Amino acid sequence: MRRTSTHLLKGWRTGLPRLVLLLQVGNAVNFFGYGLIIAFEIIYLHQLRGIATATAGLVLATILGTATLVSPPTGALLDHFRPKPILIAGNLASALGYAGFAFVDGPWQAFACAAIGGAGIGAARVANQTLLITLVTPEQRAASFALGRVASNLGLGIGATVAGFIVASAHDLRSFQALYFFDAITYAAFALFVLAMVPNPRAAAAQANAGGRGFRAVVRDRLFMIVIAANIVLIIPGYALFSSILPPFVIAHTSVGAAGIGILKLSNTLFIVVAQLHATRVVKRMSRAKAFAALCAVWMIALLAVLPATLIHSEVGATVLLAGVAIMFAIGECMHAIVIGPLVADLAPEHLLGRYISVFGLMATAGLALGPAIGGEVLATSPNAVWWGGALVVAVIGAGFLLSGDRIPDHPLAASASNTVPATPRSTPDDARRQHAARAISTDDREESP
Repeated sequence: MRRTSTHLLKGWRTGLPRLVLLLQVGNAVNFFGYGLIIAFEIIYLHQLRGIATATAGLVLATILGTATLVSPPTGALLDHFRPKPILIAGNLASALGYAGFAFVDGPWQAFACAAIGGAGIGAARVANQTLLITLVTPEQRAASFALGRVASNLGLGIGATVAGFIVASAHDLRSFQALYFFDAITYAAFALFVLAMVPNPRAAAAQANAGGRGFRAVVRDRLFMIVIAANIVLIIPGYALFSSILPPFVIAHTSVGAAGIGILKLSNTLFIVVAQLHATRVVKRMSRAKAFAALCAVWMIALLAVLPATLIHSEVGATVLLAGVAIMFAIGECMHAIVIGPLVADLAPEHLLGRYISVFGLMATAGLALGPAIGGEVLATSPNAVWWGGALVVAVIGAGFLLSGDRIPDHPLAASASNTVPATPRSTPDDARRQHAARAISTDDREESP
């Protein structure tokens, strides 16, 4: 028994610096505050502030839209300035925006608060990811991204649960105002923590004297753009269909009720919290191309496994099957978080890290936005096609990654470049990448696992 407990504890050891662990605790608190209000925003705006439901939906869309618009310029700033002040400013803006929601009386005020809060979220998200990357070694990036995934899921899950009890016990204006106030406090507290505890490392751009600059250089990196494009498509069936399309499909086409939907969400979130860090050690033994292919295979099985639930007439049986589906999605999410974030960081030249991270975040948001739109249209036309069609898309992407071989690097390109012939002054990231791939193929010295 003691040996098993020791093994489990080792699985939670990340080897990350203490400061990174503290930052991820701060992120968990931030997501806890966000979890307090995320499920009740439309209810609050409509029932207690008299704003039409459609308008309230547009208010929430403004938050996401503003965060998306702010991401690219934030990435550009991060390539010239240090991440610490940008992270602090973003969190303070979010605190101001969400505190303002407690006092809105009309739509224009709600839209103003949404724009301010969304801008803060977008800026802080890119700055936080960039800062964390600068605080860890390349070998620690997978563990850092995995821990961030645990922090966000844990915070959101606990926050939503606590908010549910608060709203159920006192469904009045003061209760909702308290939720928004506490959410704002978490943002402000995190900003103060960053101000007091986090060092202010120099921006990499100040140290870079060569190589392309600006978003044109990012777009010219063909491998990066191919990975980002594949990721957009992968997010639609892997994340968006599960979170947005599965609930209405389950209600309309299976014997599972609203309580069962909650069980599915809980199964997914709890599995990620428990298994994410352990999954890091498993995936580390695989090349990234094989890891991508494996997660695609898991998601393909999960998507196809939704269909038998329509044939099960027992609510308990259908719920158990779909809970297994939710866990399968969670397994793929664990692998995806470990692979895609570190890969983007490894592909990025140091002087363009902020821009690479901002484009990565922008495209991930695009996939989450496109998923409900595409999935909803297919669901209305042919419900079953959502799942077998999504499985087919995932299978094609997985096959593409499996065939990519050495074109998906398993180590930072900067480290690889030290073992290659120096590039000419006009060489691009793609040129160095092709040289590394050619050398790996010609010498046949690739390892089986990273």
